[in-house]
Amino acid sequence: MPPPMLTHDRYLALTRLPALDGLRALAALAVVFFHHGGPVFDRLQGWIGVQLFFTLSGFLITTLLLREERDTGRISLRGFYLRRTFRIMPVYFLLLGLTTLFVTLGGRFTSSRLAEALPLYLVFCNELVDYNTPFGISWTLGVEEKFYLVWPVLFLLTAAVGVKATGCRLLLVPAAIAGLLLAAEWSPLTVHYASILVGCLLALVLHHPTGFAILRPLTHPAAIALVVAGFLVLQFNIGPLRTLLGGGWTLVVPLYAVAVALLLTAVIAPGPVQRALSCKPMAFVGKRSYSLYLSQSMAASVMSPLVPEPSTIKALGASLIALGIACLLYRWVETPAIRYGRRLADGGTTDRFLPMKQPGHS
Repeated sequence: MPPPMLTHDRYLALTRLPALDGLRALAALAVVFFHHGGPVFDRLQGWIGVQLFFTLSGFLITTLLLREERDTGRISLRGFYLRRTFRIMPVYFLLLGLTTLFVTLGGRFTSSRLAEALPLYLVFCNELVDYNTPFGISWTLGVEEKFYLVWPVLFLLTAAVGVKATGCRLLLVPAAIAGLLLAAEWSPLTVHYASILVGCLLALVLHHPTGFAILRPLTHPAAIALVVAGFLVLQFNIGPLRTLLGGGWTLVVPLYAVAVALLLTAVIAPGPVQRALSCKPMAFVGKRSYSLYLSQSMAASVMSPLVPEPSTIKALGASLIALGIACLLYRWVETPAIRYGRRLADGGTTDRFLPMKQPGHS
């Protein structure tokens, strides 16, 4: 007998969304294979996996803020920033330092353009740097850190209107998305924030009883199968869709983010898809996806002497090496830092739905 559709009360009672680890794993590996797998994976458009991270990050962070507000009647900015700091920065600065050391020892500190990019990397303005540096993959952190900095403040300000806070947020976020998409004509980077805000909007809708009722049919087993199938069709046809929409990606990205939001709604419900995404191998990779994502360039450089050109073998090798690095970082850096950040936050809301990003890494 298939499981029943998810109810709003059951959704609000969830303390963990296990399928999201699987989505993180798939997104991280899609990006690695896009960068290092050669023409076949280039055509599969794995680059757009970072948008899954962005949408997921917006959804998780907003859900955590909503749950904290519901449970405590307030939002602790101090607690939020402490948890984010110790979640993101230890691994980030360690890998940035190791990258800088290896590039310098190799005599390429200036020629690799890392020298000119480093000041921006140190202040999380990574998205303003040309991607073609040894740490270029970190551009997503620049986008997400600004979201982490601004969104909780805006969220707190809207809480000041009291009972009308939910309505205010539900009006504010779509308006912000529309503004960002219009601004993308002058600054293409703004489209990434639109993806994050789509995730924020999903969290707001699902938290509200009426909004949840609208999306609840997507948690029916038959609907879940259709949503997953539709998402896979979209994933493997990003290239043709991009061509159809004029060759750019300003329209493709928000459409993909909406598809991710529908997918997230479907996979939080119990069933075969959730079990597949939360199985031990997927959860193992997903929990380490942040470090895996950031260490992929370092891993690929280890593979380059053996396999100079992008290929399936190089992507597989880079993925395994990056996963090995990620395991060490997860054990000795990420987990202790997260625990320490939670202790400093003095009993604030814990990241029960994370680890993230993220690349998103959220």
